[in-house]
Amino acid sequence: MEVNRRNFLKASGAGLGGLFLFGAFNDDAIMARTLKKVPLKKKIGEVSTICPYDASGCGFIVAAENDKIVNLEGDPDHPINNGAACSKGASLAQLHNNERRLSKVLYRRPRASDWEEVSWDFALDKIARKIKDTRDADFIQTNSQGNLVNRTEAIASVGGAAHDNEECYLLIKMLRALGLVYIEHQARI
Repeated sequence: MEVNRRNFLKASGAGLGGLFLFGAFNDDAIMARTLKKVPLKKKIGEVSTICPYDASGCGFIVAAENDKIVNLEGDPDHPINNGAACSKGASLAQLHNNERRLSKVLYRRPRASDWEEVSWDFALDKIARKIKDTRDADFIQTNSQGNLVNRTEAIASVGGAAHDNEECYLLIKMLRALGLVYIEHQARI
């Protein structure tokens, strides 16, 4: 038999038809079955987050289980990094899964050499008192020309890249209400 294109297609069609008929009448034949549906969402909780390391604002998908990060990957739907991750962003899980990470508030009293554990209430009250005392001591109501300014130049704020837009908005509102004029953010430095 001469093998040409036409004869090859005839033989291939006859062979496939024979396999189909053999499989239709034989239960032991290997036939293609419908695929088992694979869930696209993992059983563990996944949330999106922003990388806190620089001011780029790359997005990540974090999967956590039992208060530990078990998977971290770049968010392919994020407009900044499109699923990519730099070396710092790829190590984001180490920030959380670290036994040396501080989990309690430490305070060193004036002229003391050791740190002591204190409550959040103590720390927040101490910070608020320091801010209030500094603001009251250095508050400027009018400038040298007699214009009403209501500001303090003794306190400054340097924000971090880990803040999202909503946090920055609330932070600026609070800082302006306190009268701060020296407000900066890492994304601009």
